[in-house]
Formats: sequence, C-alpha cells, structure tokens
Amino acid sequence: MSEFNNVTIVKQANVYFDGKVTSRTIRFADGSSKTLGFMQIGEYTFNTGAPEIMEILAGELEVLLPGSSEWQTIKGGESFNVDGNASFTMKVTTPSDYCCSFLN
Repeated sequence: MSEFNNVTIVKQANVYFDGKVTSRTIRFADGSSKTLGFMQIGEYTFNTGAPEIMEILAGELEVLLPGSSEWQTIKGGESFNVDGNASFTMKVTTPSDYCCSFLN
C-alpha cells in the first residue's frame, strides 16, 4: 500500500537519538496506529511495548532481533517483526525510510 486514506496525523514529531531518527504517528479509524519515519546512518536500540512490524520502505540496515545472535540484512521493500516488550538493535547503513505498524 503506497498511501493511507482517512487517517489522523499527529503533527508533533517523535524524535529519537538526537534527531537521527524521527517519525510521525498516524491513527486509523479502527483505533490502530503506525509511524512513518526516517533514520540516518547509525546504530539504534529500541524497546517495544506492543508487537510491531517494521517495514523498510527505502534504504538498508542490519537488525539484531531478540533471542538471536545473528544480524539480518534488511533492504527497502522488506520487513521484520518484533515481539512486544522486547528490545532490538538496528545498524542503519544507508539513510532509511520506514513504516512501523503496532499490533495491539
């Protein structure tokens, strides 16, 4: 899906890691939410509340998922899942555009 229709967008940005990762929250009529964001080159560790699907729209990164000792390469057009109440680390190797879907 290349666009979202009939949504509410929170104007205030979510800013992480001194502005190297930013996103905007999108809320849907059914109560679900996503964030659309951008990551600069760097290494970032995130903690989840709810399970997530992280879709990389453009760019490339490596991700270390909970319970794994192997880094996975993820490129634009690919995605990965993260369990709720978990921590994961990404090494962003090229500036990356992403969409994060929260699974409540």
